[in-house]
Amino acid sequence: MHPFVLLSLALLFSLSIAPFADGTNALRGFSVDLIHRDSPLSPFYNPSLTSSERIKNAALRSISRFNRFAHTLDENKLPQTILIPEYGEYLMKFHIGNPPVERLAIADTGSDLLWVQCSPCVECFPQDTPLFEPFKSSTFNALACGSQPCTYFPSRLRRCGSSGECLYAYQYGDQSFTVGVLGTETITLGSKDESQTVQFPNSIFGCGLVNNLTYRSSDRVTGLVGLGGGPLSLVSQIGDQIGHKFSYCLLPYNSNTTSKLKFGSEATVTGNGVVSTPLIIKPEVPTFYFLNLESIAIGQKVVSTGQSDGNIIIDSGTPLTYIEETFYSNFVASLQEVLDVEATQDLPFPFNFCFPHRENMAFPDISFQFTGAKVSLNPKNLLFLAEDMLCLAVVPSTLSGISIFGNIAQIDFQVEYDLEGKKVSFAPTDCSKI
Repeated sequence: MHPFVLLSLALLFSLSIAPFADGTNALRGFSVDLIHRDSPLSPFYNPSLTSSERIKNAALRSISRFNRFAHTLDENKLPQTILIPEYGEYLMKFHIGNPPVERLAIADTGSDLLWVQCSPCVECFPQDTPLFEPFKSSTFNALACGSQPCTYFPSRLRRCGSSGECLYAYQYGDQSFTVGVLGTETITLGSKDESQTVQFPNSIFGCGLVNNLTYRSSDRVTGLVGLGGGPLSLVSQIGDQIGHKFSYCLLPYNSNTTSKLKFGSEATVTGNGVVSTPLIIKPEVPTFYFLNLESIAIGQKVVSTGQSDGNIIIDSGTPLTYIEETFYSNFVASLQEVLDVEATQDLPFPFNFCFPHRENMAFPDISFQFTGAKVSLNPKNLLFLAEDMLCLAVVPSTLSGISIFGNIAQIDFQVEYDLEGKKVSFAPTDCSKI
């Protein structure tokens, strides 16, 4: 563990935060706006970048994200160099406390803890809004170090404060971390229309007093919302109220509108074209959502994985799709044969397969065959224009056993996670119209 994390826990032993009261909430459906980091609506948006530069940066962020997954799944597999910070792909607004305070945070399906920067801060990164002040909220409650939520942290990452409160440390694979007091608070989610908001009292969150986001590049970001499968994640905590369902519909990167993250009754995907595949949660890594990829079809050619045990993570935070190296080689060889193209030899880093762009190219039907679900992808889900070349948004995984179905492949699909029914559903959709 990062030595500063241990030191930070020691410094927090003297802190004491008093408990407050909270309430209950009924089941309902609602949605939240997701802002892609390259959207003109994002604080990360850089208007001077070209489309090709944005795509290249997304590919580099994918490498950083992949390394984070590798670190969590097997610390011995983590490459020594993380190329660039990943910044987070999607941002979401929510309100915390009573009276409610608006926060802008990174939405992350690859981690669990929801946390914000809090006062009194020991060491915080700059933000352009005041720190959250738990003493000014009537619904804040510090959790005891003997409480069940505190035990969700490994023993080396939790301590007892001077008043018996739970002090936590949560570290990410890129050396980002948050250290603070674990508490409960009222979290308010929903759209800009206040009639569509819903409150979740007693939500577990990290009141971060020592924080470092190595991938932060905007002072507007104040924390992170974990949407993974572990017990501390927001979707796990509010599971009973939302029917254990959430979904998203991701727009292309250059869209001037927001994507949607839906919960409860609004999350259900129905209608023609819906396909479903088993959701596999592995107890050793409950945060991650695994599917089983059986094969990829390119026209009439089918390349099989030969696996059936949950071999690929579905993730909204990784732009590119990663598949195991041997399988990738067979997939690319079949794609090249069907397209009848010569691979570009001088590849722009970090791409693995590009070919000259020709007008009016005919692309074959390409589908990812998950167990029980054939997901047919469009060229925009698999290819992007980089200068005068088309490059594949699928790359080889450098580590055995780690594959990721990324967010470019999921653009213009409604993707529903039914955590109780243990399935993920896909429906091709124009996400700008929902």
